[in-house]
Formats: sequence, structure tokens, C-alpha cells
Amino acid sequence: MDQTVIFFLASVVIIGAVLFAFMSLSKKGVSNLDVDYYRKKWLTIEQQLTRENVAGYSLSVLNADKLLDQALKAKGFHGETMAERLKSASKVFTNRNNVWSAHKLRNRIAHEPDVNVTYDTARYAIGNYKRALKDVGAI
Repeated sequence: MDQTVIFFLASVVIIGAVLFAFMSLSKKGVSNLDVDYYRKKWLTIEQQLTRENVAGYSLSVLNADKLLDQALKAKGFHGETMAERLKSASKVFTNRNNVWSAHKLRNRIAHEPDVNVTYDTARYAIGNYKRALKDVGAI
């Protein structure tokens, strides 16, 4: 083979490898999450939510929101607030409106002292957080 052809093919292979490496490293979500850690935390959250434990309704929503926020940070989604990170990750979520609904409930719990969270409302929000955590690859 002619040396020019060999040089050209080698150049193409090297440039291709560099581009592939760059694209792989620049993708969102490059970091792998410690799935065992998130599953254990998630089980604790689900165990907090029982019909008998009324105080656990709000607490489980707050903790689920915090866990999702940790996962979003760990996956490299940008933003100074949870809302900004949710926007950054919106294409990852199966149903971003449900995630926003759960986060809005969290905000009401955190900022409105007289908010009344029912078991069914908390259960629905927890389900939305669970789906979001799956979408992110945390559980």
C-alpha cells in the first residue's frame, strides 16, 4: 500500500477515536450513580409513607425531592437550584410534568405552614419521584 493511503487511514482512525472519546465524556450523565446507595435511601422513604404515620406524608415527599436533587447533582445536571436542575434534566424524564407536580408539592410543604398533605397525594408524588429516579438511573 502507498504510504499516503496508510497515513490517511491512520489519521482517520485517530481522529475518530478522539471524537468518540470527546463525545462520550461530554455527555450529560457520564458519572455512574451508586445505585445501591440510592435504593437503600429510597426504601427508607417508602417505609416512611404509611397510612398510620400522618407526619410521614410530608417527610417522605421532602426526602424524595432531596434524593432526586442529589442524583441530579451527581449526574452533572447544571443549576443553582433544584428547579434549574429539573429544567436542565427535563429531556431525561418520562413525564416531566409529573416531576414538576411533585416538586411543587415539596415547595408547598416547605413554604406553607398550613398545607394539608393526604396519604394519596403523598403516594402520587412519591411515585413521580420514583419514576424520575429511574429515569436518571439512580434506582
